[in-house]
Amino acid sequence: MKQFFLPFLVWFGMINRQTLKADFFAGLTGAVVVLPQGVAFAAIAGLPPEYGLYTAMVTPIIAGLFGSSLHLISGPTTAISLVVFSTISRYAEPGSAEFIQMVLTLTFLAGVYQLVFGLMRMGMLVNFVSHTVVIGFTAGAAILIATSQMKYVLGIPIPKGESFMHTWIDVAYGIGEINVYILSVAVFTMLSALLMKRYFPRMPHLLFGMVMGSAASFVVGGEAHGLKYIGEIPGHLPPFSVPELSFAALRELASGAFAVALLGLIEAVSIARSIATKSQQRLDGNQEFVGQGLSNIVGSFFSSYAGSGSFTRSGINYSAGGQTPLAAVFAAILLALIVLLVAPYATYLPVAAMGGIILLVAYNLIDMHHIKHIIESSRSETSILATTFFATLFMELEFAIYMGVILSLMIFLMRTSMPSIVSLAPNPEEVHHKLAEVAEYNLKECPQLKMIRIDMSIYFGSLDKVQRELGKIVEKQHIKHILIIGESINFIDLAGAEMLVQEAKRFKSLGGGLYLQGAKGKVYDFMDRIDFLADFGEGNVFGSKEAAIKSLSRRLDRDICAQCHKRIFRECAGLPSPKT
Repeated sequence: MKQFFLPFLVWFGMINRQTLKADFFAGLTGAVVVLPQGVAFAAIAGLPPEYGLYTAMVTPIIAGLFGSSLHLISGPTTAISLVVFSTISRYAEPGSAEFIQMVLTLTFLAGVYQLVFGLMRMGMLVNFVSHTVVIGFTAGAAILIATSQMKYVLGIPIPKGESFMHTWIDVAYGIGEINVYILSVAVFTMLSALLMKRYFPRMPHLLFGMVMGSAASFVVGGEAHGLKYIGEIPGHLPPFSVPELSFAALRELASGAFAVALLGLIEAVSIARSIATKSQQRLDGNQEFVGQGLSNIVGSFFSSYAGSGSFTRSGINYSAGGQTPLAAVFAAILLALIVLLVAPYATYLPVAAMGGIILLVAYNLIDMHHIKHIIESSRSETSILATTFFATLFMELEFAIYMGVILSLMIFLMRTSMPSIVSLAPNPEEVHHKLAEVAEYNLKECPQLKMIRIDMSIYFGSLDKVQRELGKIVEKQHIKHILIIGESINFIDLAGAEMLVQEAKRFKSLGGGLYLQGAKGKVYDFMDRIDFLADFGEGNVFGSKEAAIKSLSRRLDRDICAQCHKRIFRECAGLPSPKT
């Protein structure tokens, strides 16, 4: 229990001089990287730039101390920023005091959702959501983000609140109004950042791009040619804030907050697991939920908006040699020191340069490698990808998230509702005539006793498939004795147990029987609790294949056995030779 509420005690003993040094330099790298990202992400969220930096100072500390991952770095992210903007912009003007107040409330409520999920041990729920949902949503979000920056990098007047399609229509009609100076600064910013990344990959290329964009703006004449600037960023620590917790405000933002919470959890756990495969660390999904929830709850009282795990910063943290979550703490503290020093210089940062940086961020969000792999390997995952992607472009963002998640769950349920049912028979080439798949080894089957293995669970979703397969065996093969080998059955629910009892009675009325062998311990425990054996028949459940075949061979029609030429069971050896 102590580890659940105070998880930092688990890794606190790992700290020594070496880990402190490694964490400090990893934190320094992270602080430099997040400086331009925080400003860019705040712009995407419709907030003043300092709010992205506040989030990068508060969120990673709380998430690091109360999460389970040693390397996950939380803070502002692109996808969450876009959902925040989409949710709140319908109620208030972006950047206004009312907008900021509602963002804080949204952040608090999202954190409460996440914390409750963690306390209720619902971390495993993320396993049921395909990572394809995140890939599709993020790709769609990247297109939306790039679309939202067109007026800043082209200088074309586009009305606020325009939809995806209408924005591009406005761009098409306004091609002749492009401000060459604004476009030049944006393009120069992007090229500078790309060249720095190409030739000096360890250097903060986004920060370099911003500096070069500011220099380009000065060279071309800046304001005289229509360029606008970010303005001075307050050079102080995150101020105390109070989210509005009235019933009306919470009810208004409940749906959007749930979408933010869900997307944030999927992002954080997916990233943490990705890095854990390299670091060989075991993660606790419930603890990650708690860490993310507390980080957003606490953040909402310190002028921070909703955050989650960052793949870029987490990957850099791991690559830079971070050993413990102290790297996240160092990154936050060092960022605060950097902000105190450089905040006044944001006055010289052109909006066009920021737009160019955001376009690079958006481009990097599109995971072409995984998208190609999904399209080539799985039709069902491709449908999830396409649905989430287009829903993100043309529908409300929170609905797009729900739609992708629901479709992901539907496909999961469809897969589990269609269990593989394999015919088995003794393999004469194996020791003790071990059972093997009939189709794979072209084995002979008994004309009276059918042996099948059900690969998955017998629950309400799979009942139709199992019943139909049992019916086909009776109708097409005219076999009335069926032995289910249950070693691959993960669980049987109440509906599944009732179906098996119903089928057993039907087979008995036909003069045959339905039998079960080799079920897992937890399946037998469930059977005992519901008194399954009394209805199914204790004599129809066996502990071993040998016992099952020995017993069932005596229940078969001896006249048919006498004429059978297959004789696949050892028990058939004592029968008289069939008449020719």
